[in-house]
Amino acid sequence: MQTLFETLSSFRHLHMSFRAARKGKRAQSSVAAFERNLEEELLRLEDELRAKTYRPGPYRSFYRTEAKRRLISAAPFRDRVVHHALIAIIEPLFERRFIFDSYANRKGKGTHRALDRCTHFLRAGGYSLQCDIRQFFPSIDHAILMRELNRVISDQEVISLCERILETGQGVLDEMYEMRWFPGDNLLSAARPRGLPLGNLTSQFWANVYLNPLDHFIKRSLKCTRYLRYVDDFVLFSEDKAQLHQWKSEIILFLDNLRLTLHETAAPVRPVPEGLPFLGFILYPNYRRLKPRTGHAFRRRFGTLIRQYQCGQVDLPRLTASAQGWAAHANHGDTYGLRRLILGVNPIRLMER
Repeated sequence: MQTLFETLSSFRHLHMSFRAARKGKRAQSSVAAFERNLEEELLRLEDELRAKTYRPGPYRSFYRTEAKRRLISAAPFRDRVVHHALIAIIEPLFERRFIFDSYANRKGKGTHRALDRCTHFLRAGGYSLQCDIRQFFPSIDHAILMRELNRVISDQEVISLCERILETGQGVLDEMYEMRWFPGDNLLSAARPRGLPLGNLTSQFWANVYLNPLDHFIKRSLKCTRYLRYVDDFVLFSEDKAQLHQWKSEIILFLDNLRLTLHETAAPVRPVPEGLPFLGFILYPNYRRLKPRTGHAFRRRFGTLIRQYQCGQVDLPRLTASAQGWAAHANHGDTYGLRRLILGVNPIRLMER
């Protein structure tokens, strides 16, 4: 019987991981170059992984500013193949330990499923406490993450690969991190390795691993029955306003164990009828609106695409795909008029094309 690492590093598994990593990215030059010599590249990866000589390459970093300025770090394509191979192996080990209502980077647990679940909780009434974590990805502590991985993964070769990938992200987000001090810290605490590069499949999955203890604390210790989390944004519901304030204080103390802090001034307790801004929408018990800045941001991007199309820089399929993609997302809210205003067409007909 093969060990986890033997399965992970096998040619067959790496080939499956290549196909997963390639999905939607075949037009990229790095993907095409890898695919031209596919068998040779996969055999080289297999040999390096099994000989323990595999070393991840440097990241290519750039900024995105759609909602807020974020530093995205893209790994070389061969490393992305390894990331897919690793996550495919360890994901089932953790999936059974995740709570039902943690969303993002899980099969069947995307943005729209989280929106529907949040609406379901809103309809029960009462109050909501909405929280998010300050500088979440830059703050993730490597030692704490490895502790959580070691609790579940018994194969030390897989653990060593996790460590190797994790080390490559050290320092990538240092400029985005503002040092915070926690109980028991000394001057050496400033040098603790931290940060997960935004853009890695491993980073997205490890974010759920890192916050899994918080999920269980809220569900088991606080006994909050209406709770959900999407990456580092999470919401608790209760009929008792005072209880939510108490839970907020206890969550702040618990997060010290993970070396994380809340945006305390941005963690309001609201009556449910006032609405809840969540994942680009404002949710109410019986309807939802798109956040104004989300609509404005797409309108600017779409206007730029139209001008590029008129100049011959963008083809019609790309313009149409952009419109259809945004319309499909906005369709999850009560946005018929907004979609018609921005796109200038009947949005139902657009979706039928």
